[in-house]
Amino acid sequence: MTQATSIILLTIGVLLILGLLANYLSPKLHIPRVTLLILCGVALGPSGFDLLPEGHERWYTLFSNIALLMIGFILGCKLSLSALREFGREVFWISVFEVVGVALLVFAGLVLFGVRVEVALVLAGIAPASAPAAVTNVVEGLNAKGRYTDTLLGIVAIDDAWGLIVFSILLAAANALSGHSGTMEALYRGGWEFGGAILIGTLMGLPAGWLTDHIRGGEPMQAEALGFMFICGGVAQLTDASFILSTMMMGAVVANTSRHTERAFKTIREFEWPIMILFFVFAGSSLHVEELPKIGLAGVIYIILRVVGLVAGAYAGGTISGAGESIRRYMGMAITPQAGVALGMALVAANHFPELEGTFIPLVIGTTVFFELTGPFFTRLALIKAGEAGQAED
Repeated sequence: MTQATSIILLTIGVLLILGLLANYLSPKLHIPRVTLLILCGVALGPSGFDLLPEGHERWYTLFSNIALLMIGFILGCKLSLSALREFGREVFWISVFEVVGVALLVFAGLVLFGVRVEVALVLAGIAPASAPAAVTNVVEGLNAKGRYTDTLLGIVAIDDAWGLIVFSILLAAANALSGHSGTMEALYRGGWEFGGAILIGTLMGLPAGWLTDHIRGGEPMQAEALGFMFICGGVAQLTDASFILSTMMMGAVVANTSRHTERAFKTIREFEWPIMILFFVFAGSSLHVEELPKIGLAGVIYIILRVVGLVAGAYAGGTISGAGESIRRYMGMAITPQAGVALGMALVAANHFPELEGTFIPLVIGTTVFFELTGPFFTRLALIKAGEAGQAED
């Protein structure tokens, strides 16, 4: 065994034990385990003591992709027809209102503040992006269960679907306003990222659902569930479709076509948390905390407008859909976490506007650090106020 391999194994082993420690400390410190893992990553990364081995950034790409594939697939279970019939109206209206509300409020506020229209459009498109992995792990860490929790998971499951559409439209508009060519190409890419994900997820979900009913549980089911999940994600990435939406759609198709759908989702859950530990620690290590002071007054306004837009949009959508009081009052608070999707959108935008990269990249990095560290606290607080913490059976 080479020294490099030994270092990789040693590092992964230590990080998994740190994840175990986070599980133990989280309820005692009243800090979400996701936040503990991110802070641990910050301490271990370049912004802290820089203790991680060289090249760990490449590991983050791998583990983040696997983690998001798992999150997408598991959240797809919440999109069964039975769940949509029960929660569909609330999930649809709240998710639409908070995505559109955040985008409009951020755009209008930044333009009034004097930010260039192109930059304001890009930031307005990025603002609705959420962090399904962070929200889901806070829910699991609290053993939360109930109508509020199911609605929350349904919202974060489709949040980024609406967000990607809005981002694609606003990015195309920014391109057109700036005089860049390729507006139709931008629209096509945005449409394919969403539509292609639906198509790929459906085509992969149909055989996966059929196999789920015709193979045994245990090892065969593990091979089937992981195999289809990785193939779906790989095809989506090769074709420039959204891979998290692809696996989410595949999960939804399995949930609606298989009689034993829970077996497949249980299989993925057995592998989920160790991957999540590595994902969040490496996410923390990749954050540049020193960028936080660079966000300036525009970043502060962006943060305030995003929070207000989420709270107001969720309340408006909840009111229209006839949702309960706890959903209307606390849903906006619960969906404040933001993570890798926002950074990915920022990098896409930077490819379209290289001359503006220095303007919005530091702002997105700084605000994402803020929401990634503070968002899980608000998700946890919302679940507690909704009275659903500790309601799930162990």
